[in-house]
Amino acid sequence: MDIQYFLEQVAQDKLLVMSLPLFLAVVLVEMYVDKKLDKELYNRKDFWVSFSMAIITAIVEFLPKLLAFIAFFYLHEISPLRDVIVHQWWAWIILFFADDFAYYWFHRANHEVRLFWAGHVPHHSSEYMNFGTALRQGVGERLHKYFFWLWIPLLGFDPVMLFLAMSVNLLYQFWVHTELVDKLPRPIEFILNTPSHHRVHHASNIRYLDCNHAGALIIWDRLFGTFSEEKAFDRPVYGLTVNINSYNPAYVATHEYGAIWKDVQRADKWSDKLKYIFYAPGWSHDGDDKRAKTLRRALLAGEG
Repeated sequence: MDIQYFLEQVAQDKLLVMSLPLFLAVVLVEMYVDKKLDKELYNRKDFWVSFSMAIITAIVEFLPKLLAFIAFFYLHEISPLRDVIVHQWWAWIILFFADDFAYYWFHRANHEVRLFWAGHVPHHSSEYMNFGTALRQGVGERLHKYFFWLWIPLLGFDPVMLFLAMSVNLLYQFWVHTELVDKLPRPIEFILNTPSHHRVHHASNIRYLDCNHAGALIIWDRLFGTFSEEKAFDRPVYGLTVNINSYNPAYVATHEYGAIWKDVQRADKWSDKLKYIFYAPGWSHDGDDKRAKTLRRALLAGEG
């Protein structure tokens, strides 16, 4: 099979595009329920920013996705397993775990490397938790996203399989952006990413910062020490630790890049300049260390 075949297959894959009307229908249902229950889960301006971010992200992602496809194709071509993995049922199961594992580290890096955070932060800028927020995707993160999946084609998985797995994972993540679903039965909460787990991820409470990076499976967070349970005594407060208070999509998409540039300019040493780019958000060369792990460690020490 040549690259033209795979390009034709990807061109026919309209899973995410076909899902958009369903997403919007679910948003309308949640808005209706919200109005009936008077929970104030939505803000009209905030929702339109989220919808705008979905459109902008789709445009920005086109070229990186095309380049990623080409890279995936040629990596698959040199894989010694390319003729072993041929869409068997067990291969799809392995790919599900491999894709979700890659997503975990991509997502975690977005929170622990400030340059990556600048591309991801739009998704966390909403002070509301609803299905509309799921559409508020990070724009800049599309530029580095696919690097975290480059190892998978070397295992014999072709680009069509990989892009389909990534799309299904993204579809799954839509439903966890809601306050209308309480905690689910314990076996489900232990294995899967759920609305409860993802509310924690979107919270600005110190206890919850940089936790629950799961795509579909919460097991990675449990294994690698980034899991936090939603506590009834510490209800999630959504948004950023310092909210930007803007409904301008362009500013929402780019504000953290500007903040990084300002910090780099005011640092004298090159080592500090680089730390502002590659250390976690909250690090400062001349002020308090407000990185999530530092703040959370202090909080838990105080509680102990």
